[in-house]
Amino acid sequence: MIDHSDRVASRREGRFQGVGGLDLYYQSWHPEGKVRAILAIVHGLGAHSDRYSNVIQHLIPKQYAVYTLDLRGHGRSSGQRGYINAWSEFREDLKAFLELIQTQNPGCPIFLLGHSLGGVIVLDYILRYPQQASALQGAIALAPTLGKVGVSPIRVLLGKMLSRVWPRFTLNTGIDLSAGSRDQQVLAAYAQDKLRHTLATARLATEFFATVDWINAHAGDWQLPLLILHGGADRVALPAGSDIFYQRVKCKDKLRIEYPGAYHEIQSDLNYQEVMADLEDWLERHLPSETVQLVRGSTELEFPSS
Repeated sequence: MIDHSDRVASRREGRFQGVGGLDLYYQSWHPEGKVRAILAIVHGLGAHSDRYSNVIQHLIPKQYAVYTLDLRGHGRSSGQRGYINAWSEFREDLKAFLELIQTQNPGCPIFLLGHSLGGVIVLDYILRYPQQASALQGAIALAPTLGKVGVSPIRVLLGKMLSRVWPRFTLNTGIDLSAGSRDQQVLAAYAQDKLRHTLATARLATEFFATVDWINAHAGDWQLPLLILHGGADRVALPAGSDIFYQRVKCKDKLRIEYPGAYHEIQSDLNYQEVMADLEDWLERHLPSETVQLVRGSTELEFPSS
C-alpha cells in the first residue's frame, strides 16, 4: 500500500476454492472512498492476473475496483499448467470468483471482462448461466479467440487425437511472442515473466474448440450489454472470429471496435490509451444511474509490473 497525501489505495490478495477444492489465487485493487463499480478480469492462456496494469492504472482513479484471478493451471493457482478435465471447471471457477466478489462488495455493480481465452470463458459463463449473469452490468471481451487461432493446424489435430487417450499430453502452443504487442518493452517484460507459460494439453484443446462452437451456435441467445475490442492485426485470435459472433448477437446493446494495426495484447499495445478510453466510456454509459453522479477521486498505488 502507498500513502499519497491523504489518499490511500490498496492492493489485496487471497485464495479461494475452485472446482474439486483446487486452490485458486486472486488479487484486487481498491480506490480510497466510495467504489462506483467493480471490473472482474479473466486472463488468457498462459497468462495470469498481473497482466492488466494499464487497465488498473486507468480505472482506479475513476473510483473503480479491479479484481483479477489466476485460472487453474496458471500463475499462482494450483493445477497442471494448461490442463482442465472439462471446460465446466473454468465456468464453475468463475462462478465461485464472482460469488466471492459479491460477498466482499454487496450491492456493488460488477462488470466482467475476459481477454483472449478469458473472453471465451466469460462468454460461455454468461450464455450458460443467464440468470446469474443478469446480475452483471455488462461484459467486455478483449480479443476473444472465437475463430481461427494462431496455432499450427498440426498441433491442433494432434491435441484432438490425443484428448481421449492421453488428455494430459502437453505441447507448447507455438504462439509467436512478438504477435502480442507492437511495444518492444512489453514483449521484453513478457519474455522475463516467470509466471507466464506457453503450454496447452490435449484435453484443453478439444474442450476449447467445442466451447467456441457452442458459443457461436448460441450467440442469438445473448442478452447482456456487450463490448468487444479487437486488434485489426491480431495474429493470435483473428478478428474475423469476434466479428462473426458480434453479428449473430441480437441484443441491441452491443458495440464492437476494431483497431487497425493493433496486436493481440490490446490492453498493452501501442494504442492502449485509446483502448482504455473506449473501455472507460462504455463502462460509464452502463453504470447504474445512482452511481454516475459520484465525485471521482485520484490516487496512486502499486500496480503489476507488466
